[in-house]
Amino acid sequence: MYNNEDPGYEIPETARRIKDIISRYLRIIVIGVFVLILAFASLFQIEPEEVGVITRFGKYIRTVDPGLNLKIPFAETLYKVPVERQQKLEFGFRTTDTRSQKTSYSKGSAAEESQMLTGDLNLADVEWVVQYRIDNPYNYLFNVKNPETTLRYMSEAAMRLVVGDRTVNEVLTVGRTEVANEVLLLVQELSNEYSMGLKIDQVVLQDVNPPDAVKAAFNAVNQAQQERSTLINEAESEYNKVIPKAKGQAKETIQKAEGYAAERLNNARGEVSRFNDLYKEYVKAPEVTKRRLYLETMNRVLPKLGNKIITDGKGNNVLPLLQMQMQNQSIPASQTQDTQKQN
Repeated sequence: MYNNEDPGYEIPETARRIKDIISRYLRIIVIGVFVLILAFASLFQIEPEEVGVITRFGKYIRTVDPGLNLKIPFAETLYKVPVERQQKLEFGFRTTDTRSQKTSYSKGSAAEESQMLTGDLNLADVEWVVQYRIDNPYNYLFNVKNPETTLRYMSEAAMRLVVGDRTVNEVLTVGRTEVANEVLLLVQELSNEYSMGLKIDQVVLQDVNPPDAVKAAFNAVNQAQQERSTLINEAESEYNKVIPKAKGQAKETIQKAEGYAAERLNNARGEVSRFNDLYKEYVKAPEVTKRRLYLETMNRVLPKLGNKIITDGKGNNVLPLLQMQMQNQSIPASQTQDTQKQN
């Protein structure tokens, strides 16, 4: 046996070769590991909905598209920006669970965001969502610090401004769409002014209610207003039934009166014309005209009389004729028929 502690000890040739092989393999392994580290540090993948922003020692260099790309390791830094993904900010509530079939929401500490004062000094609980996209990665990363926080403050300020210019009824009912559109324009204008690199897609009012403390009173007021509207509609319906009918009857009466007046006027004009014609004939032949008028008058009057007795100017007494007439009237009809048969 050899003593390794002996100064005159020499390593055999086989042991020296083994040591050289181990050293060579260690160098290869170290170099391979270093190469792998460089490869992993240089290669990166950009997803289809993203772009990559490259900075070198903090200075912007370039923007790369989706796919496999290279960068200088340890000198260049990569920022992945989801430009095609629609993102959202929630105000007045937070989504707590989206894994189940029914999404869960909670107000939690976000309750103060939704408490707003309207233009008529009423309180409203306004919950809304701002949906946005990143349309300029450079501005989004380097122009504004914490762009999402800035956007949240801007959206809340814009909503409070718009709601403060309207009554509580407008915010709760007919004015919701106008409020959302105006907030969208205002937030987009502020985003462009600050060069945040954001595009506001939509502002959605999720839920607008009165505060819980006054909800019962507010519902009672709404019910009273609905009843008032119902009564007004019923009154207008009855008005639309009665008034047109009355107007039609009045128009009909006026037309009848105008027709009657026209008839009387035309008759009067006809009588005047007839009288004038008669007068002209009378002037020409007074006696003939008198006689003709007398005969026409008698022709109209006599058929309207009952029994008629006509005598000449020499008749002194009409009593016998009247007695005969009375006797004829007192004889029964059967006797009259028998007398006629005998004759």
